[in-house]
Amino acid sequence: MTGTLKLLPDPNGIGTLNHHKPKFTSMNRSLSVIVITLLSFGFYFLLSRTYFSELRIWVNGFVPDLGTSHLLVYIIVSIPIVLGASIINEFKRCQTTLGLNRSILKGVLFPFICVLPMFIGFACIFPFNTALTTEDVLISGVAAAFFEEFIFRGFLFGQLFRFTKLGFVPAVLLGAFLFAAMHLYQSDDIPTLIGIFSTTFMGAVLFAWLFAEWNYNLWVPIFLHFFMNLSWMLFAVSENALGGFYANIFRIATITLAITGTLFYKRRKQLPLAIKKETIWIKKRINY
Repeated sequence: MTGTLKLLPDPNGIGTLNHHKPKFTSMNRSLSVIVITLLSFGFYFLLSRTYFSELRIWVNGFVPDLGTSHLLVYIIVSIPIVLGASIINEFKRCQTTLGLNRSILKGVLFPFICVLPMFIGFACIFPFNTALTTEDVLISGVAAAFFEEFIFRGFLFGQLFRFTKLGFVPAVLLGAFLFAAMHLYQSDDIPTLIGIFSTTFMGAVLFAWLFAEWNYNLWVPIFLHFFMNLSWMLFAVSENALGGFYANIFRIATITLAITGTLFYKRRKQLPLAIKKETIWIKKRINY
């Protein structure tokens, strides 16, 4: 078996194959990508759930700063993700495959504008969080935003939606479910847990939608995630992701701005929607 599953971008951002012979010649193209994606993600998930804490303790012995050691361990456990993306596409094209080759400036400015209601609203209503540390920002801000989007949106959702016949709904469901389940440590109260799960599940769907609609620019959901987390940390908003009445008023304002701003931008630029009737469930074909 020779060649690679080399993907070339198409105008609709779905991805195409060149005429090289793919590695997995005995398998359907979509099935190959699905299997590689799920196996790579499963290996990452097992590694992270089983060894993350132990690895962080070990790395912390060499790097005393907990925030920095947390980032380093995330890099280690993310190796299966990079390997999976390298098999689906060439290693040198991993940035493209995972959405990291797009405009960082655009990825910063649009999310920052969207999160202004949260920053301003929280500053007016909630006291400043004087207990906030640099480690908190690195762990709950930088690491959470970058690696969760890198793994769940860039890889798990991105590979399934961009490079297979799966539509948006089936491509996003597994990642959204696991992403929401990961946040259930925040409470033991059943109604609160239901609220946390629902909030983070919808957040995962929103981030995936933004990733697709901004031409697979992963910096958009990364920085939206980061700024939303940062606003939550800078002020004493809530002890969990559910939040109270005022917290959710300003969060809904941010989400509304993100959705309407995206639709306005695409209409103004006369760009087609990535998520539409033809791409909701099963796509009819992949452009080879």
